[in-house]
Amino acid sequence: MKKTSTRLADGRELLYYDSRDDAVRDAVDRRPLDPISTTSEIRHDPLLGDFVAIASHRQGRTYHPPADECPLCPSRDGRLSEIPAADYDVAVFENRFPSLAGRSGRSEVVCFTSDHDASFADLGEERAALVLETWTDRTADLAELPQVEQVFCFENRGAEIGVTLAHPHGQIYAYPFVTPRTSLMLRSAAEHRAATGRNLFDDLVERERAQGARIVLEGGHWVAFVPYAAHWPYEVHLYPLRRVPDLRALDEAARTEFPQIYLELLRRFDRIFGDAEPPTPYIAAWHQAPFHHVNRSDFGLHLELFTIRRTSGKLKFLAGSESGMSVFINDVPPETAAERLREVASE
Repeated sequence: MKKTSTRLADGRELLYYDSRDDAVRDAVDRRPLDPISTTSEIRHDPLLGDFVAIASHRQGRTYHPPADECPLCPSRDGRLSEIPAADYDVAVFENRFPSLAGRSGRSEVVCFTSDHDASFADLGEERAALVLETWTDRTADLAELPQVEQVFCFENRGAEIGVTLAHPHGQIYAYPFVTPRTSLMLRSAAEHRAATGRNLFDDLVERERAQGARIVLEGGHWVAFVPYAAHWPYEVHLYPLRRVPDLRALDEAARTEFPQIYLELLRRFDRIFGDAEPPTPYIAAWHQAPFHHVNRSDFGLHLELFTIRRTSGKLKFLAGSESGMSVFINDVPPETAAERLREVASE
């Protein structure tokens, strides 16, 4: 992997990640951009104990542009975009409309391919491996920022999810605090350790592998399963068989196998509801240990992949119980979801 760092016209950082060591990335951003001015602010909720990012400048962000005006496509044919190069493998840049910025953290956009009409599932194994290396490198770099406590790499796909740019891309949030969901996991892991002397993440994976009913697929270094208490209609958790706290700690064997396993999962997601349905909307979320937590070594890196589509033409809305009290009601039994995801294996 070759990494090249440069700057956009307004001072934001842009990084190219290339499979070829001889790739040259010297294109200059020729847009007349004003310096970025953001109002990102982190506020603490004293009732719930969590944090909210206030980012009013995001109201003006780019919203569903036509394909020929996509800001994530390469700059070519006389049109200038966020990426000055005429082509690229993987590109990462500071978000022009960040949820987190400055002392409030950092927000980055990760473009998986220059092909506007592709999806992550269309990427070959070499490109998927490069994306994994990109996520890992960004985690390592962002860990060095003094204000950052946790790094979250994720992809939102589909208009139903709320995606405003159709180009295949994800984001990285570098939070200046430990997120509520991660805090709950760490608390549960500490309670499990105190009660049993064992690691909660190890025991969860061991139980799913022993029972087998919710396993979707398994390789030599990764296992994917629908969790026993899945919140979403179709939800899969992907774990390395050797527990590690974050992406930086994955060994070479796990890195090599990841593209095969993950691409197969994404392709199965697109088959859940049949060929007549549009591509399945989903969120793919990496859960990594916070950098400075006393129990970070007990955390288990994993990816959670889920869709809000519950059946053909119908979405799972977060209504009263979910939005008001954070109590989920799932219409699809996890065992049924796992069976369906096994049925739609690639031929």
